[in-house]
Amino acid sequence: MKTLAIRLDDELHAQLSVLAQLSGTSLTDEIRQALEAHLKAMRDNPELTKRAEAVSEEIEHEAQARQAAIATLFGNSEQAKDAKASSKRSPSSKDAPENS
Repeated sequence: MKTLAIRLDDELHAQLSVLAQLSGTSLTDEIRQALEAHLKAMRDNPELTKRAEAVSEEIEHEAQARQAAIATLFGNSEQAKDAKASSKRSPSSKDAPENS
């Protein structure tokens, strides 16, 4: 488990403290539940899912290109051919959203 320090404005802290007291939970539990609800909402967001898939494809393409470079430099020629072939079959990064 990780520890995270966050800054809250006084009003938000007061509201969370009251909720925790009324619920019989800790302030930490209230924050954790709020974060879990937020993460679930984000996972259910179709636009965010689409962007995550595009980023995942871009990462895979970049990894294959790097594997091909390593195989060319240090591996056998068969490894390099396989890596290059995989890299060419991957979707191009032009379909992925640009990074800001």
